[in-house]
Amino acid sequence: MPELPEVETTKNAILPFSGKTLKRIIVNNPSLRWPIDEKLINKIKDVKILSISRRAKYIFLHLEEITIIIHLGMTGTFRIQKLGSNQVRKHDHVVFEFKDKILVFNDPRRFGSLHVTKSIENHFLIKNLGPEPLEDVFNAEYLYKKIKKAGVSTKSFLMNQKNVVGIGNIYACEILFSSGISPKRKIKYLNRSQCEEVVKNTKRIIKEAITKGGTTLKDFYSADGNKGYFKIELNVYDRENEECKACKTKILRFVQNQRSTFYCKSCQN
Repeated sequence: MPELPEVETTKNAILPFSGKTLKRIIVNNPSLRWPIDEKLINKIKDVKILSISRRAKYIFLHLEEITIIIHLGMTGTFRIQKLGSNQVRKHDHVVFEFKDKILVFNDPRRFGSLHVTKSIENHFLIKNLGPEPLEDVFNAEYLYKKIKKAGVSTKSFLMNQKNVVGIGNIYACEILFSSGISPKRKIKYLNRSQCEEVVKNTKRIIKEAITKGGTTLKDFYSADGNKGYFKIELNVYDRENEECKACKTKILRFVQNQRSTFYCKSCQN
């Protein structure tokens, strides 16, 4: 699933459409995670995209009076093509048409979504989101206070978008490895120093992943067709039975909250 670095990379790839006139939106399949409101989408014609931004794992296309909210889901990607190109792929669900190019949203598993709103802050997908991990408000003091009543594992806490946004399975595993903390450990037992480590490593890893264009495992490609190269930096994720880069112990995998969790039992406790 695309996490914050992949969504940020995608957002950056489509930034050239900011300031361009969106001629129309073609919905080939409205049956995404939430059905697309085709009547509302069909009214969006010949409008300028004022700006493009990201919040958590959502991409915003800001128009004059409304904002289009896009979530990539588990397998969603954008693809940029020339207008009139005959390249059509299975699962091309939504096409944004401009003067000389199109922006195609492809999503094989259809867990992505597209919403239109007049108020981003009050939208049900946005209003309860936690702080961005790269913002100053996400700091050791915030984390230390937040975890006191949390009865969940460290990994589950980091992946809860109400606590901090944009961290999914890949980066949660990597953050906890770098912090020397077991993904099984209850987060309420972390001390202030450990919270500082988690925050420091979160910011470092997210920044590095953005710089390298995210992580390409099976199905993430940026809208410009480039792969993400952070995969070569991964210490534990998707490395079951491979040697730990720090201590040579074999990386373990177990299922946690229906997700594969990877960690080193020697380096993390």
